[in-house]
Amino acid sequence: MRWIGFVVCGAALLAGVSLNAQQAPEKKPSPIMVTTGSPAAAGKVPDTKAAPASAAPVVQGPLLPDAFAGWVAKDKPKLVESAADLDSANAAALKEYGCSGGMLGSYKRSDETLEVKALSFQDVSGAYGAYSFYRQNGWPKAEIGTGGASDNNHVLFWKGNTVVDAKFSHVGPMSAGELRELAKNLPMPQGNRALNPPILAALPQGSQERQTMHFAQGPVGYAGAGGVLPPELVGFDKDAEAVTVNYSLSSGPAVLTLIDYPTPQIAEAEEKRIRDYVKSGAGAQPAFTKALQDSDQASLEVRRSGPIVALVSGDAIPDESHKLIAQVHYSADLTSIPQSHESEVSKTSRFLMGVASLVIIGCSAAILLGFFLGGGRALYRVARGKPVSSVYEAEFIRLHLED
Repeated sequence: MRWIGFVVCGAALLAGVSLNAQQAPEKKPSPIMVTTGSPAAAGKVPDTKAAPASAAPVVQGPLLPDAFAGWVAKDKPKLVESAADLDSANAAALKEYGCSGGMLGSYKRSDETLEVKALSFQDVSGAYGAYSFYRQNGWPKAEIGTGGASDNNHVLFWKGNTVVDAKFSHVGPMSAGELRELAKNLPMPQGNRALNPPILAALPQGSQERQTMHFAQGPVGYAGAGGVLPPELVGFDKDAEAVTVNYSLSSGPAVLTLIDYPTPQIAEAEEKRIRDYVKSGAGAQPAFTKALQDSDQASLEVRRSGPIVALVSGDAIPDESHKLIAQVHYSADLTSIPQSHESEVSKTSRFLMGVASLVIIGCSAAILLGFFLGGGRALYRVARGKPVSSVYEAEFIRLHLED
């Protein structure tokens, strides 16, 4: 019987250990960022790779070095924390793009000089927007950083969340290569700050003049880059973002404007407001911008796709304008967050079934051990010629009085 008691106690101990293991908190899955909008495809969005959100932050050094590619700074590059000190004329636009300061540097090599301005932004979207704000239509493309353009001795490029504005006293055949060396040491943002504006992926690619693309995050930047609509009609107060790009269609030039709103409901209301404004013609309030006045009124068309409102303007025939705007399509690509598919009721029932299973196993083991130990003892007694159980033995005291 003592053996049976030991077995039952051992089974109970095993049950307790198992229960503690089952009650231990499950490891929660790492959160996965949920993104909306079409992903950046090759040839659609500037090629900037987004680092994982969990990556460790990169220690950022100075944007401008003391020397590079033979250029030596006259004085140590100056750190500037105010957008107004970087560009007082466009300080309001820089603030809309999230400018967080920058550096100014003056370099010299022999009798040549180079003035460099590096502007830092909170994310890639702000940097690309500022780059497109400064770059004028028709500037030749320059293969520097993520994207660049030049106008004689004036070179502009961006990489990550940095925009670099360089002015040479004399441009030589190696000037672009020298700026590429400067671009190598520019920091790259991490996580969500490295994502491109999703709205750029919704632009049709055919007949697009890529050097005319302008991305705006506020009314000042939108108007300064030659926006088609009056800035107050876009809805930047509702966190809208806008992109404008020219297209060369067979019947004439066209301008496509996309406005991205936070939700489809906001976009639906703004679409109606913009459509009514375009239909008003000469009597519209506020008055038509020059871009709308110069457009073929029959080709003006407004269309919505999800949270994006599109407007086509220009001199193309209505059929071609309609085909262009019909290509605008928003698709939401969602990365689901992994969640447990097991309810609390299911977890409780699984726990109780585990307890019952352990109790059954413990009892079965105790019974089997009892039969084994008890049967062995019975066989041993039978082998010695005694009854199977000591219950059947007649025990009495003998006094031996015959002596």
